[in-house]
Amino acid sequence: MRILVIEDDNETAAYILRGLSEHGHAVERAPTGRDGLFLATDGSYDLIVLDRMLPGMDGMTLLKTLRAADVRTPVLMLTALGEVDQRVEGLEAGADDYLGKPFVFTELLARVQALGRRPPLQEQVALLQVADLEMDLLKREVRRAGKLIELQPREFRLLEYLLRHAGEVVTRTMLLEQVWDFHFDPQTSVVETHISRLRAKIDRAHGAGRELLYTVRGAGYCLRAPA
Repeated sequence: MRILVIEDDNETAAYILRGLSEHGHAVERAPTGRDGLFLATDGSYDLIVLDRMLPGMDGMTLLKTLRAADVRTPVLMLTALGEVDQRVEGLEAGADDYLGKPFVFTELLARVQALGRRPPLQEQVALLQVADLEMDLLKREVRRAGKLIELQPREFRLLEYLLRHAGEVVTRTMLLEQVWDFHFDPQTSVVETHISRLRAKIDRAHGAGRELLYTVRGAGYCLRAPA
């Protein structure tokens, strides 16, 4: 991993850099909070090891500034402040893990490796769209050409799944599992009925030639922009 160590104490910094380098990591050091902030905001690091007590800008302020700027790089915070309240404060500010000083390097390395194994955070999508059909996941609204479309909860869930897989053919079995939570075939026309209702609301009400929801004979359904 490419790791940024923001630590003002030369001895501690050298100890961390040497150990991480020996385990194959590419490590850089920033000796002050402001230097660390400048380097951390470019988003090129896989992990940040951050001391809480820093000159120029303390670690808590630096961490809050990074998170406010939407820098999601995992942060392991180091501190001599071992009280529970201080640890909780650091975690609530956006730290991913916390290690008190003094520490043994094997524990620091284990925490670094654990953070490195975490999958990256995915950006939360708030708006799904195909052509002029839009779904606002925050407001729970669906519009086509700016016109509000009223959907029942199951219709909304069905459309959301189709939008998330726009351009792909989704099968009846996939819809039963993902939209209805059925892991068996109930031998009913529930999928076909809801598809028909959904098509009436998002397609038929908007005129011929503007269809978005297609039946792929023998395969399933596909939501895509008109050719």
